[in-house]
Amino acid sequence: MTKIDYLLEMNYNRITPAIRSLIEGVVGKYNVYDSNEELEKYASDETEDFKFLPELVVKPATPEEVSEILKMATEHKIPVTPSGARTGLSGGALPIMGGINLSMERFDTIIEIDERNLQATVEPGVINQVFHDACKEKGLFYPPDPSSWGSCFLGGNLALNAGGPKAVKYGVTNAYVLNLQVVLPTGEIIWTGANVLKNSTGYNLTQLMVGSEGTLGVITKAVFKLLPYPKHNLLMLVPFASAEKACEAVSAIFRAGITPSGMEFMERDAIDWTLKYVDDVQLPIGPEVRAHLLIEVDGNDVDVLMNDCQQIAEIVEAYEAGEVLFADTQAEKDALWKLRRRVGEAVKSHSVYKEEDTVVPRAELAQLLKGVKDIGAKYGFKSVCHGHAGDGNLHVNIVKDTMSDKAWKEDLPKGIRELFVLVKKLGGTISGEHGIGYVQKDYLDIVFEKKTIEIQKAIKAVFDPSGIMNPGKIFS
Repeated sequence: MTKIDYLLEMNYNRITPAIRSLIEGVVGKYNVYDSNEELEKYASDETEDFKFLPELVVKPATPEEVSEILKMATEHKIPVTPSGARTGLSGGALPIMGGINLSMERFDTIIEIDERNLQATVEPGVINQVFHDACKEKGLFYPPDPSSWGSCFLGGNLALNAGGPKAVKYGVTNAYVLNLQVVLPTGEIIWTGANVLKNSTGYNLTQLMVGSEGTLGVITKAVFKLLPYPKHNLLMLVPFASAEKACEAVSAIFRAGITPSGMEFMERDAIDWTLKYVDDVQLPIGPEVRAHLLIEVDGNDVDVLMNDCQQIAEIVEAYEAGEVLFADTQAEKDALWKLRRRVGEAVKSHSVYKEEDTVVPRAELAQLLKGVKDIGAKYGFKSVCHGHAGDGNLHVNIVKDTMSDKAWKEDLPKGIRELFVLVKKLGGTISGEHGIGYVQKDYLDIVFEKKTIEIQKAIKAVFDPSGIMNPGKIFS
């Protein structure tokens, strides 16, 4: 079905000059864009090579402006795609039905960091790392830190319930959300909860909004819980002669009673490709090394952390680990984290690719990795794997490499479906932090029963009766 066919079937409308004039009256003429250059910029995110042009890019600056735009879009049945920094990997910010791309980049204010209550109120266009650093200056800690933390917006993190390396100890985005200001598709502006640590008052609309991928409303403010910033951290890089053994070691470390603040898996190709892509990081790797675990511990007592590292070193020895590298300086720590955070970019620069965001119970990680390689051999695709091993989250980068166009289009989807069936069999699911968006919606039936999907669609209809909010995402 083409975009035009879908627009006709759903009775969506195009943006007329009269409607554009009304939008300009709300946000100002200079915050509405339709030049080819601007439309191209907002036509894609970091998902593969997809490109869908919106009709207009609109940049509001207040909840009231968002409200007026959504009321107008609902009245005239015009698709609206919220977007932030467009760093997503599931196509959530792709304006696949055209219409309005609602850019939230002008919502870029840290409204308050409340040191008395360890809370912060922020707008969704604030960059994750900027917020993290502002909290750190006050001795406070906001843990969620996706690989794109230097550019991704908090609004996108909320939309996808983003995680990152620290999630293994501290949890993902939803663990820190106390309250949200949301503009509904029908224009009402609501708060979903309260600025308190405990709340059993009615349905939890706050947690419903987190991870809803812009399909239920537009988040315009968020109140986050903060923690005291840990005083110390130690970082170690552990090489393994077997990638599967590296995965097996993950569960063993937790069973020993140690909870690292970060535990990242990188197989050999992931590191080799990234070292070629990142010029200022050097890391000699012997030919026998097939994978690494990057392990961080943090806390307030250095002696305790040193003891944790010693125990970890003893545990990994039983899993064919080589000599452990300790990062002695902050520069060395930064270099290792840079290497890990740039893996996705390095793989993308190497070849056309698809990234699958699988997650299983951590003790099943080795089985998942073996299954990925077996399925790749069956369907003729190469994969480069890395991810948040500590919480069982494996990013499977499938690269086109020498695959024919026919095999890429016809055989690969069968292989991906088989991979997701394996993930489900191992007790996992098809997305740990990237969301369903545009690219995974055809696989939702693997992990959800028909009734579960029907319930979710019914929730969508209550919030968005005209179906204007981010259409074509999550559900087929």
